[in-house]
Amino acid sequence: MIIEHVALWTNKLEVLKTYYTTFFGGVSNQKYENKSKKFVSYFLTFGSGARLELMTKEGVPKNLNDKVGTQHQGLIHLAFGAQSKQEVDEKAKELSKAGFPILSGPRTTGDGYYEFETLDPDQNRIEVTWRVQRT
Repeated sequence: MIIEHVALWTNKLEVLKTYYTTFFGGVSNQKYENKSKKFVSYFLTFGSGARLELMTKEGVPKNLNDKVGTQHQGLIHLAFGAQSKQEVDEKAKELSKAGFPILSGPRTTGDGYYEFETLDPDQNRIEVTWRVQRT
């Protein structure tokens, strides 16, 4: 089995589409609209084949995660794999320069990753990682 896709609800559909295509190289399909359900979405495909569905619909509550570290049960972050430590550092600088907070790192973790954590425009946690130790 593989993970086919992950989906995110948003009230900022176009903003998130731009974020993930600009900073992480996602390629978007054409917008899908179901007018009777007032549902709109995009699928973004990444170089590995992984896909991210961005969805919007009236009445979906806001994300409860915040910048100071409060987390809630359930899906907590998306991780993007870099090809090198340098690529992790460059992405952290790029996102910081664009106004996105760097919550932690870049740093080497106890389980063998070099990574940093940030937030997307909807406060979804994003990790950018490079695996230091190969097993």
